[in-house]
Amino acid sequence: MTNPAPEAAVPAAAMHITASKVGKIYPAHDGEVVALREVSFGIRAGEFLSMLGPSGCGKSTFLLLVAGLEAPTSGEIAIDGQRVTEPVTDVGIVFQEHGLYDWRTILGNIMLQGEIRRLPLGPLEVRARELLRRTGLEEFAAKYPHELSGGMRQRAAICRALVHDPSLLLFDEPFGALDALTRVQMQIDLEKLWLQRRQTVLFITHSIAEAVALSDRVAIMSPRPGQIDEVLTIDLPRPRDKAVVASKRFAEYCDAITERFMARGIIQY
Repeated sequence: MTNPAPEAAVPAAAMHITASKVGKIYPAHDGEVVALREVSFGIRAGEFLSMLGPSGCGKSTFLLLVAGLEAPTSGEIAIDGQRVTEPVTDVGIVFQEHGLYDWRTILGNIMLQGEIRRLPLGPLEVRARELLRRTGLEEFAAKYPHELSGGMRQRAAICRALVHDPSLLLFDEPFGALDALTRVQMQIDLEKLWLQRRQTVLFITHSIAEAVALSDRVAIMSPRPGQIDEVLTIDLPRPRDKAVVASKRFAEYCDAITERFMARGIIQY
């Protein structure tokens, strides 16, 4: 399998996000926890990049640093060449927990983005209802979160992240709590939504198959302290339909990533 070109070969102007020797240390009662150490790589504008690694390797920490919700201990993260020093606004974030407010309807939860950002609510509602239609939630706009299944609530959370049309999307294990069948459908739905606008995506996952199914590239992380072991290009056609997922090439990518984790002792048979 051909390895991706070195990051240095990619023009800096093509990068939406750049990380330069990023480190993150958390204080603890018995010392310090080094979550990330000298992470340097870039995410290209409009690409879908997954960060894949074992629990505790700093994937979620890196996402929070990109969002500006935490500050690195060393190094820096830049978006479009501007160093991130405060929470990023041109972003949509989806976490493993949907984070919907129980007292607001599904449409009301999605429209909250516009209220907080003081956007014109008329055009935003048109966009919100279109997203609900495309995710199969149109008839549930007036329902409350407790009236929906877990997968439906997570679809609503994705609609909320997309409604203001941000250039950057951050997903932190968004399908981790879902059953296997719902998870596969959510992957299909997310790819369809992303293909419409091609925002830059950083997607955190523990699933090798999920990373291969969704990504243009996969950043493979080492155990803590997290570093980038390799960034692997996934050269598969889109959409990643049943034929693609069942292909020999798809299996080869999954096997190649599995072998890298085996070499690290992360997966042991």
